[in-house]
Amino acid sequence: MYSVEVQHISKSYTVKKATTPALKDISFAVKKGELFGIIGPDGAGKTSLFRILTTLLLADEGTATVEGLDVVKAYKAIREQVGYMPGRFSLYQDLTVKENLDFFATIFNTSVEENYDLIKDIYVQIEPFRDRKAGKLSGGMKQKLALSCALIHRPKVLFLDEPTTGVDAVSRKEFWEMLKRLKEQGITILVSTPYMDEAEMCDRVALMQNGSILSIDTPQQIVASFAQTMLAVRSASMLQLLNKVRASSFVENAYPSGIYHHVILKQQATADQLQQELSAAAFADLEIKKGQPTIEDCFMQLMRI
Repeated sequence: MYSVEVQHISKSYTVKKATTPALKDISFAVKKGELFGIIGPDGAGKTSLFRILTTLLLADEGTATVEGLDVVKAYKAIREQVGYMPGRFSLYQDLTVKENLDFFATIFNTSVEENYDLIKDIYVQIEPFRDRKAGKLSGGMKQKLALSCALIHRPKVLFLDEPTTGVDAVSRKEFWEMLKRLKEQGITILVSTPYMDEAEMCDRVALMQNGSILSIDTPQQIVASFAQTMLAVRSASMLQLLNKVRASSFVENAYPSGIYHHVILKQQATADQLQQELSAAAFADLEIKKGQPTIEDCFMQLMRI
């Protein structure tokens, strides 16, 4: 059985008589206990999708269910069963850590003590700051407090909208470790992120761009489906090198990636052909090697299809 099902959801916004589509015929399903990632840049439609699934926004077209409940007809029941952590910190900044936790527990007619076993791994990290106002916490601690409040009523499904945006690398790593432990307790987790490297930590991912889903599969299968030849190139003149490879008749796409430029060759082109062309251009310290595609490379290629 699926925990979340989305069928042909579309949503548009109208501002000053101009209509902008946010979601275009979105369909997917999330299995119970799955850690499902919605991966895409800002403006892809991730937040609109999450707001529809958490009953905060009505879709223009299509249907969706959470734990078998319709997001329109059974919105009150859904709110009892889901936890939602929006992208922007939305807790009461003038209340302390303890006051925020107690407030959210009271809303759901429960207590921190009753659900301590679920949030204990997070709580031990924020407990030293229990009397500090939420607005005075660091980004990482705000994130942990918001997650604790979203879990306080022991939800069956957890929606996390870009939870690691704006926090340091250590906090990002800790957060994903917490998500893995929550998944082990049977909670279905949907998490959106603009960070492609976080896709590898999900069971399955949906790659989104401009309101549409480009691909849905396991991270391993998405990478395995990358069929074209990819090279990694660099030289002492990186900007000039990028312009050169982009102008090459052998190259379909090229873009910076770390200390290299990743180059996608056209179907009939070979690495030797590009190497000869770049060598003739006499780039200093030229290095060309076979590249290993990542989720980000797959996303970049799917955007061009």
